Amino acid sequence: MSEQYVLDLREVDETRVAVVGGKGAQLGGLSRIEGVRVPAGFCVTTEAFRQIVAQAPSIGDQLDQLSLLDPDDREGVRTLSAEIRRAIEGIAVPDGLAAAITAALGRLGGAAAYAVRSSATAEDLPTASFAGQQDTYLNVMGTAAILQHISRCWASLFTERAVTYRRRNGIDHRTVHMAVVVQRMVVPDTAGILFTADPVTGNRTVATVDAGFGLGEALVSGLVNPDVFTVRHGEVVAKTIAAKERAVQALPDGGTREVAVDSRRQEQPALTDEQVVRLVQLGRRIEAHFGRPQDIEWCLADDTFQIVQSRPITTLFPVPETDDEENHVYVSVGHGQMMTDPMRPLGFSMWQLTAMVPMHEAGGRLFVDVTRRLASPAGRAGFLDAMGKGDPLIRDALETVLDRGDFVPSLPDASPGRPPGGGAPAPIATDPAVVTELIERSRVSLAALKRGIRPKAGPALFDFLLEAFEEHKRLLSDPLSIQAIMAGMEATWWLNDKLMEWLGEKNAADTLTLSAPDNITSEMGLALLDVADVIRGQPDVVAFLKDVAFLKDVTDENFLDELAKLSGGTAARDAIEAYLDRYGMRCVGEIDITRPRWRERPLTLVPAILDNVRNFEPGAAERRFEQGRRKALAKEQDVLSRLRALPEGDQKADETKRMIDRVRTFIGYREYPKYNIISRYFVYKQALLEEAERLVRAGVLPEKEDIFSLTFQELHDVARSNRADGRLVQQRKEAFRSYHALTPPRVLTSDGEAVVGAYRRDDVPDGALTGLAVSAGTVEGRARVVLDMADADLEAGDILVTPFTDPSWSPLFVGIAGLVTEVGGLMTHGAVIAREYGLPAVVGVEQATRLIRDGQRIRVYGTDGYVEILS
Repeated sequence: MSEQYVLDLREVDETRVAVVGGKGAQLGGLSRIEGVRVPAGFCVTTEAFRQIVAQAPSIGDQLDQLSLLDPDDREGVRTLSAEIRRAIEGIAVPDGLAAAITAALGRLGGAAAYAVRSSATAEDLPTASFAGQQDTYLNVMGTAAILQHISRCWASLFTERAVTYRRRNGIDHRTVHMAVVVQRMVVPDTAGILFTADPVTGNRTVATVDAGFGLGEALVSGLVNPDVFTVRHGEVVAKTIAAKERAVQALPDGGTREVAVDSRRQEQPALTDEQVVRLVQLGRRIEAHFGRPQDIEWCLADDTFQIVQSRPITTLFPVPETDDEENHVYVSVGHGQMMTDPMRPLGFSMWQLTAMVPMHEAGGRLFVDVTRRLASPAGRAGFLDAMGKGDPLIRDALETVLDRGDFVPSLPDASPGRPPGGGAPAPIATDPAVVTELIERSRVSLAALKRGIRPKAGPALFDFLLEAFEEHKRLLSDPLSIQAIMAGMEATWWLNDKLMEWLGEKNAADTLTLSAPDNITSEMGLALLDVADVIRGQPDVVAFLKDVAFLKDVTDENFLDELAKLSGGTAARDAIEAYLDRYGMRCVGEIDITRPRWRERPLTLVPAILDNVRNFEPGAAERRFEQGRRKALAKEQDVLSRLRALPEGDQKADETKRMIDRVRTFIGYREYPKYNIISRYFVYKQALLEEAERLVRAGVLPEKEDIFSLTFQELHDVARSNRADGRLVQQRKEAFRSYHALTPPRVLTSDGEAVVGAYRRDDVPDGALTGLAVSAGTVEGRARVVLDMADADLEAGDILVTPFTDPSWSPLFVGIAGLVTEVGGLMTHGAVIAREYGLPAVVGVEQATRLIRDGQRIRVYGTDGYVEILS
C-alpha cells in the first residue's frame, strides 16, 4: 500500500502530475536539480484521494450540481462547495493509508514539524498556476495533526475560490484530483519570492526578488511590504528596502503567529546583494530545468537557500522562437488587423502562408520582426513615420527601444527605403476605371479558385492550395492595387496637412471622404438596412426573429428554412440569402480562418437586423449614402471657395481639387483587398472542412473541428499519412484556451519585454482618456460597452465602446453616434468606416472597455482624439 499511496519526493518528477499533483511534481523535479536544496518530504498520491471520495457516494451528485451552477452564482457555489468539504473532512483516513503515512513520517523523523500542502492535478501548470486556490498548513506537529491536515487539504479542492477558478478556466471538477505534499518544516531567517522574469514587463533578462523576515506567509498574505531587488546579468541594478514591521514565525508547539520586528531591524535589508545574486543564479538553474520562467518560493536558513515551491509564471506573454541569439523587435500584426484575440494553429499558419512578409507566432498571435527596418539608418525615419500614422503607441514603443541605444544594432542599408506616406502621390491616373479593373481582376481570380478547388481532395487538395496561396500573394502584391491604395491614403494625408496649414482646419479629409464610392465594407452596413426594410413590414417575421434566441429547435442550419414557413418569410429569407451571398464570408475576427462565418452562423446577424428594424425608417440606406455624398460635396465647395480667397488661391484650390478627386476615387478601394482575402479564405475553409469530414469518416480524427488545432503543414501531413496525434490536438486546445488570458503587446522584444507606448500630448484635459483622432466631430451619448458583436443591443445615439472592430462590425456602425476602441489607427477598417459614415471616433484608447462603464454618458472628441466620462 505504501507504494500505491505514498511516494517520496525523490521518486517523482514533473511528469507525474496525475499521481502527485502539480506542486508535488514540481518539487520532485526540483529535488533532482544539482545544487538545489528542497526540504525532504513525501506525497500522498491522488489514488488515496480517489479512495476517500469513493467512500462518499453523495459527492458525485454534488459535483453534478456544481457543474450546472453559473460561476457568478456565488451563494450557490459557496453552499454546495461547503457541503462537499464537510463530507470529505468527515471521512476517517483508512488504517492502511494512515499506517503508510506514519511510516513515511518515521523515515523523516516523526517528532519534527512539517508543512502539509495541497497539490492538485490542475495546479502549477504552464497554462494556469492556480496559485492560492487550495490550502497549505505550516508547522504541523504530531501524526494525528498531520492526518487531520491531510484531510483538510483534500477538502480544499472544493473551496469556493478553487471551484470558481476552475469553472472560469473551463476545467471539469471531476477531472481534478488532490494529492498532498508533506515536507520537513524549514524555520527560516528570511523568506520570499523570486521571479526569474520581470512579472510586469515580461523581460526575461531581469529577475526580481521579494524578501522579508521570518516565514514567507507574511509576504504572500500581504502582511508586510517586502524588500525588492532587481537583478540583471548577474548584478543588482535596483533595490527598495521596506520598513518590515511584522513577520510570521513558527511556534515551538506547532502553528504560527504574527510578531513585531525589532525596530532596529525593520529597515535592514533582508538579504545582502551577494545573497540576492546567488539566489537568482539558483533560479536560472531552475528555469533552465523547467524550460520557462518561474515563480519560486524560497527560504534562507543558516545562509543556505531552500526551495519550497516553483511554478511557471503564467501571465508572461510568450516570445517568438528564433534560431539565433540576436536581439529582435517584433510588432503585433493583430493591432494592425484589428483582431487581437488568439488564433488557432490553422488560422495563424494560413495567415503566415498567405502574407507578404514573414510572421512569427507567439501566444496564438502573429508578429512581424522589424529589427532590420529599425537598424537601417536611412529607412528608420520613414518606417517610424509609417508606424506612427497607423498607431502612435507602436511608434512610441519602438522609439523607447531605440532610445536605449544598445538593443538594436545599426546596420548598413540593404536597399533604398520607400518615402514615407504623405509625400508625393503614387504615379497613377485618377480614373474610376482603375478601381473597376482591379475589382474585376479579383472577381475573375476568385471564380477560378472556386472552379479549380471543387474536385480536389486528399493530398491533391493541399498541393492545389499551396499554388492558390501564390496567386493569393500575387493579388496582394499587384503594383496597380498597391498604387491605388496608397493614392487614396496619401491624398488623405496631403489634404489634412495642407488644409490645416492653409485654413487652420483639422482633419478636413474626414468630411471629404463621406459616402466615397466602391467601399465594400460601408456598403455591407447599408445593405443590412435594406434587409431590414424587407423584414420591417412583416410582423410574423419580426416576432419570430425576436423569439429566435429562445426557440431551441431553431439552429443556424435550419434558421432560413424556418423563416420561409412564415407569412412574408420567403421574401425575408431571400433578402438574407442575398446578403449572405455577398457578405457571408465575413465574421468577427475574420483573419482567423477557423472563426465561424456569417454564412455558417446566420443567426449572428439577427440582433443587428432587429436594431435596424427598430431604429430606422424605410429607405434609410439610400438616404444616408446620399446625405453623406451631399455633405462631402458641400465641404469641397466650401474649402475651394475659402482657398481661392488666399494668396495664390487659385493654384491652391486647383491642387486641392485634384487631391479631393483622388481621395474620392481611391479611398473606398482601400477596403476591397481585405474583402477579397476573406472571400478566398472562405473557399479555402470550405474545402478543408470537406477534407476534415473525410478524415472523420476514415477514423483519423474524432471531429472535423480538430483540424483547427493543427497548422496547415501538420494537416497536410495528416492527409498524406491518414494518421493524427490526438494528444497534440488536445494540448493545442488547452493552450488556445489559456491564450485568451494573455494581453498581446503592440511591441515585443526577444528578451520577452512587452514595451508599452504612450501618447506624448499635453493638450488633453485632466481625467480624459487619450487616444487617436480618426474621424472628426464631437458627440455625447450613452456608452454601450460591447465585447461580442452578437451581444450588441444598440439604440440610436449610442456610442459603441469595444476592444476592436474589424469590417464585420460595420453593420452596427449605421445605428450608432460615435465609436471608441482600444485598438486601431488612422487607416484601420474601423477608422475608415467611421469616416465613411461621419461618426466621431477615437481609437487606441487603452483599457477603454474597463475604464468606461456600460451605460455611462461620455463625450467623444473625434477631432482632437480624447474621450471624457461625464458625471
